[in-house]
Amino acid sequence: MSNSAFHSIKFLSDENIDARLVKSLKKQGVDIISKPKELSNDKLAEFSKSEQRVLVTNDADFADFWSYPKEKIFSVFWLRIPQDKLELSIKSFSKLLKEHPPNKFEGNLITLFEERFEMQHILSKSELKLSKGFKAITLV
Repeated sequence: MSNSAFHSIKFLSDENIDARLVKSLKKQGVDIISKPKELSNDKLAEFSKSEQRVLVTNDADFADFWSYPKEKIFSVFWLRIPQDKLELSIKSFSKLLKEHPPNKFEGNLITLFEERFEMQHILSKSELKLSKGFKAITLV
């Protein structure tokens, strides 16, 4: 991915993300910002949606579609790599950005593990209501 492609993706760092990861991504040309630490999760989601920024977080709350459906959040990168594995986080994050086009991130929950990632469509409120009667939901 070229630097121009990095610039087409905008990110918002949650306060629980290691500042060294944010700094490394900025050095790679990634547009990533942080908001004041005292903001609530709802405010962060609101900024994500209004500024069309992918929220980068370690917080499982943002993986809950009932709390953060498609109408409330732009997209989420949920990091499942331990914070003490900074180099692995940088490598995995950078690899994902290089291998997947930016338009694939909008409206998705991307869960980043040490060796792989999973991408799920964030459900809307109406999709959640329709699925309420089902025991399992297959997410694409």
